[in-house]
Amino acid sequence: MFEFNAGKFIKFIEKALLAIIAVLTIVATLQEIIKIYEIGVVNLADLLLLFIYTEVLGMIGVFYTSNRIPITLPLFIAMTAIARLIILQGKGMDASTLLYEAGAILIIAVACLAVRYRPNSTYHYQDDDDKNP
Repeated sequence: MFEFNAGKFIKFIEKALLAIIAVLTIVATLQEIIKIYEIGVVNLADLLLLFIYTEVLGMIGVFYTSNRIPITLPLFIAMTAIARLIILQGKGMDASTLLYEAGAILIIAVACLAVRYRPNSTYHYQDDDDKNP
């Protein structure tokens, strides 16, 4: 008899979507490399975009090996994306916008430090068996 297991189904969908994201990230990376080759100039914004792609692939790789995504990886991606945004906006942008975006990077960096140096403690939740002795 077939028994539907929702947990296994969701894990399968999760891994399938991550595989699709990995393939599409590789395609986007190749497209960016081809664009750089055709133009013949490498800009810092292009390098940061390639770095973002690398971080996404690294995050997927970590998930496949440990079934967990460390919170710092998406934070690194966010910092890199904001730095790329600042570079793409160029010198003509408003100074207050630059300060806000730089402040966002600083806040994310502080969050990374807080996560990195937090005490190693695990939280234990009571099972149903523990509630009824």
